[in-house]
Amino acid sequence: MTDPNAIQPSELDQLPDRDPEETAEWQASLDAVTEAAGPHRAAYLMRRTLERAEGAGIALPKLLETDYVNSIPTAAEPAVPGDEAMEQRITAWNRWNAAAMVTRGSKYGVGGHIATFASAAWLYETGFNHFFKGKEADGSGDQLYIQGHASPGIYARAFLDGRLNEEQLDNFRREAGGNGLPSYPHPRRLPWLWEFPTVSMGLGPLSAIYQARFNRYLTNRGIKDTSASHVWAFLGDGEMDEPESTAALALAAREELDNLTFVINCNLQRLDGPVRANFKIVQELEAQFRGAGWNVIKTLWGTAWDELFQLDTTGALVRRLRQVPDAQIQTYQTRDAAYIRQDFFGADPALAEMAKLLSDDKILECFHFSRGGHEARKVYAAYKAAVEHKGAPTVILAQTVKGHTLGEGFASKNANHQMKKLTVDEFKNMRDLLGLPIKDSDFVDGVVPYGHPGADSPEVRYLQERRAALGGPAPARRVHPVAPLPAPAEKAFASFDKGSGSQNVATTMAFVRLVKDLVRDKETGKRWVPIVPDEARTFGMESLFPSLGIYSPKGQTYEPVDRDQLMYYKEARNGQILNEGITEAGSMADFIAASTSYATHGETMIPFYIFYSMFGWQRTADQMWQLGDQLGRGFLVGATAGRTTLTGEGLQHADGHSPVIAATNPAALTYDPAFAYEVAVIVKDGLRRMYGEAAPGEDQNVFYYLTVYNEPLPQPAKPSVDAIDEGIVKGLYRFNTAESAGVTPPADAPRIQLLGSGTAIHWALKAQALLAEEWGVAADVWSATSWSELRRDALEADEALLRGEERIPFVRQALQGAEGPVLAVSDYMRQVPDQIAQWVEQDWSSLGADGFGLSDTREAARRHFGVDAESIVVAALAQLAKRGEVKATAVKEARAKYGL
Repeated sequence: MTDPNAIQPSELDQLPDRDPEETAEWQASLDAVTEAAGPHRAAYLMRRTLERAEGAGIALPKLLETDYVNSIPTAAEPAVPGDEAMEQRITAWNRWNAAAMVTRGSKYGVGGHIATFASAAWLYETGFNHFFKGKEADGSGDQLYIQGHASPGIYARAFLDGRLNEEQLDNFRREAGGNGLPSYPHPRRLPWLWEFPTVSMGLGPLSAIYQARFNRYLTNRGIKDTSASHVWAFLGDGEMDEPESTAALALAAREELDNLTFVINCNLQRLDGPVRANFKIVQELEAQFRGAGWNVIKTLWGTAWDELFQLDTTGALVRRLRQVPDAQIQTYQTRDAAYIRQDFFGADPALAEMAKLLSDDKILECFHFSRGGHEARKVYAAYKAAVEHKGAPTVILAQTVKGHTLGEGFASKNANHQMKKLTVDEFKNMRDLLGLPIKDSDFVDGVVPYGHPGADSPEVRYLQERRAALGGPAPARRVHPVAPLPAPAEKAFASFDKGSGSQNVATTMAFVRLVKDLVRDKETGKRWVPIVPDEARTFGMESLFPSLGIYSPKGQTYEPVDRDQLMYYKEARNGQILNEGITEAGSMADFIAASTSYATHGETMIPFYIFYSMFGWQRTADQMWQLGDQLGRGFLVGATAGRTTLTGEGLQHADGHSPVIAATNPAALTYDPAFAYEVAVIVKDGLRRMYGEAAPGEDQNVFYYLTVYNEPLPQPAKPSVDAIDEGIVKGLYRFNTAESAGVTPPADAPRIQLLGSGTAIHWALKAQALLAEEWGVAADVWSATSWSELRRDALEADEALLRGEERIPFVRQALQGAEGPVLAVSDYMRQVPDQIAQWVEQDWSSLGADGFGLSDTREAARRHFGVDAESIVVAALAQLAKRGEVKATAVKEARAKYGL
């Protein structure tokens, strides 16, 4: 049996020891220190030795945790420039108005959060006064990802500097009247103020990393010099539980994004209680970020603690701070000095002696109020160190008290996230604590007043002067006056009009070929941003590698294994393709950054993100919503689409529902094109609408979702049909009639309309031939390029009718006069085509691939779901039999004939 006390082998045993005697002397020295001064002293010496080695550039594993103290010693803190007393007054006004706004709104039952900003006020105020660059600064200014629950504080500051008025504050969370403020950072709702939506927790940190990375991408590709821009992401310690919050930490370190700073407000509380009740979230986060390669700055204790640390000659205080779990730190916040003396100081004889030198007031000042995140000097030191650090991103772990300055009823209480208001007495106590000149008589009928020192007051002038020096107001969103992009040459789109002849081509390949032509365009080609999550070869995009290059800030430091091949794996510092690895979330964050570059940087970029359709919306639909909220523009491409086209892959790869999820997003224009020329028409119209001359009333702030298929099939020539492009864009046109299909049915033949989308139109065309040849039925085939756009148009027509305006939905116009019933079919669940059923005047039925996917051939899968050509024939006959237009026995005969 192995002796558990024996020294275990390590990696060092694999290295030759050139001087065993010297090694033994070092080990003996450590043993001697441990015996003479104790293990704590030995650990201290070892840590300092490791720090010295790291400073000297000696390659050693880094410490993942440091002591539970500030990273920047008090003696090393730089002086804060400016007027600290003035900034204190400004912060007090902001604290007051943030609390007043939420409290006044509570009478309407609209909610709001007070405690978060109360804890983070100095984290924001220090940045606004000294660090955050506005839009008039060099480059594009800084990008600020504001913690959503802190929005009342940002509104309060905008009120102080004159960007908001009292009426708007009173309409916090009441937007229907047109002069309200959204609950959280929502660019779509307040587009002049907010740049980045951050309240879907975890997406803010992820997006901030990829925004910082995209800034470098623009610089390295020569699009725009963004080197003066810094990305700041403000997060909560509880938010770091979200997997997206830490999903890209390694990317940020690997690419040395020193243009990025995370500021994590460590108030030790989630929404319902402590973040790590029995542990220490700051230490956990430090280890996580250090392990990922980040620069970590801990700002934990305020200046009141300096005296305690000076008295700690034995290290007992530092050891005790490491021992006490977070929930107990919260308890100290709410208990008296006697309890703290007994529980905290009484745990160690050396601490008990220290406590004898401390007054009760001193103990309460330290444990109730003095946190690093509540002092401008501590925060300034951390921020300055962060922006000056080179070679890695920085995270600042700032300890605060949730509900700070709001009174004993709020500070550190588990329920403070749900507490929406203060009483008048609590406001008066807060006023006295903050030293604000608000009189008791200002509380009219028990309503808390807003506070403002005056538009020409020293506070407002100071605030505005500081912002002017930093480049203007912040946060702020600006859409720079950028000329519409010129339309690419018509040749790129028209090449698909003639079809593929005898060659079978998948629509995925057609899209990639179109993009290859578009990126060669002299005017707009460089603005395309191809994004793919590590399956470029699956989608036939490897031909783009050598021509466009894969973006890497390091370039290519190795010789690629396929260097002798025509389509070798080429990485380049100015590469155009973002090949992200297996991360749909990271790819979407890329897309969001690129799709909003027109506003963030005044540089219009055209991102297209191609992915397995099953792994796009299903995994990252929340980010698609974020994209819409952030007013992003671009093309999402769901490749290997449909439930039956991806042979052999089975349930988890079989997409039968992405268009349903996409249809829930108001900013998404969802298309399921059947043919290559349809893809070309849709992309051409998307470029016009999003990047060119949009038609009057068209919203440019949309994005397109196209589903394309990996099934090679003949691509027909574009039919000579009136207004075919309009039909493709609006969602429906007649591809052919029974007569034009080549088989002339009898003059009195029953007729049916077959609507198909995507690859399903090929089954409809085969069913058209079977119906004519074997059952004497005339079928017209329609291409439904967008069920959801047809529905959206119909809903708008319904809304117009409520306003007294007569408008006929496009789907009804298109099908007007079409004989017989309508049978719709797609490679998705029936809910997709059924979106338009209520606006179709003809008898309606549909077929779709409902249920779970399965592994098999395409033919077997289609027969399983009942969407193949023969199933369509039987369904069509059943519809006609109901109307008495074919014999009921025909349905039974067809089932038997086709083996259904």
